[in-house]
Amino acid sequence: MTQKFQTLADFRALLRDLPAPDSAAIDGAVARNAQLTKPPGALGRIEDLAIWYAGWRGDPRPSVTASQVIVFAGNHGVAARGVSAFPPEVTAQMVENFRNGGAAVNQLAKVFHARIDVHALSLDTPTGDFTEIRAMDDAALVAALRAGWEAVDPATDLLVVGEMGIGNTTAAAVLAAALFGGTGADWTGRGTGVTGPALTAKQAVVDAGLARHAGETDPLARLGCFGGREMAAMAGAVIRARLLRIPVILDGFICCAAVAPLSVAQPGALDHCVAGHLSSECAHDRLLTHLGKAPLLSLGLRLGEGSGAALAIGLLQSAVACHSGMATFAEAGVAGG
Repeated sequence: MTQKFQTLADFRALLRDLPAPDSAAIDGAVARNAQLTKPPGALGRIEDLAIWYAGWRGDPRPSVTASQVIVFAGNHGVAARGVSAFPPEVTAQMVENFRNGGAAVNQLAKVFHARIDVHALSLDTPTGDFTEIRAMDDAALVAALRAGWEAVDPATDLLVVGEMGIGNTTAAAVLAAALFGGTGADWTGRGTGVTGPALTAKQAVVDAGLARHAGETDPLARLGCFGGREMAAMAGAVIRARLLRIPVILDGFICCAAVAPLSVAQPGALDHCVAGHLSSECAHDRLLTHLGKAPLLSLGLRLGEGSGAALAIGLLQSAVACHSGMATFAEAGVAGG
């Protein structure tokens, strides 16, 4: 993959020319699925998941052997407004925890034999407070998009992107509201655990951000107005994956908000993505509806880090294993095929 971008205009051009899944591989996977030793449709969404994966990998009988989990970390200027139950220093502390293998996502990646990479993005320089200025100017936004782009290993065959950044549920809420309408009360949840007056204040911060940038209508520019570097990096990684035909499992509310501008800017931009889970963050269900994604899991998670998506790696691996490893009726000598 030699395509790169230097400006937002370049990135927009990439969005307008995204590859589609391999129709021949899909047809072959559908035909194979119809001959496997099971009643038609007996594996439900697992069958659809395997066929979807086959189409993006261009192989009617694929395998999953090189999963990659990338955790991006960034600090947010809006965190100074007390929108989180934790101080901004926790971002850097958790980065060290990820690097030392001590976080939940490390354990899940290990279970499913996934490589994990951690990228801390200018933690000493928080983004701007979006109630006063843009979180990122165009140069900073492009740099973060490129950081995500470059983090994807072209040899990967399944990608999960996660995040760490104190204040980023607030950034996700205001970005979702800007893209899809509504107020702070509609999109703002507890995040790290804020309740009562603190939650009301967090909602007010979202409303202040919406008012401050009300004149901005471009989806990618809105990512610059509100998003953290880690959010833009997730978006960049997801588009690199699309150009490499690497299927992606999306994580929770923050991840889905981070990539939502791609879908608004270019319908179908997230066709190579599935939603790993439905989190307990209050607006995630609404956001998934806007994205047209049905979650694979619903376990009440709200940790972030890519943890819910990493957990769903096992479902994807299972789907592909059944599709590619099961015998057909003819191979097994079973009547009924």
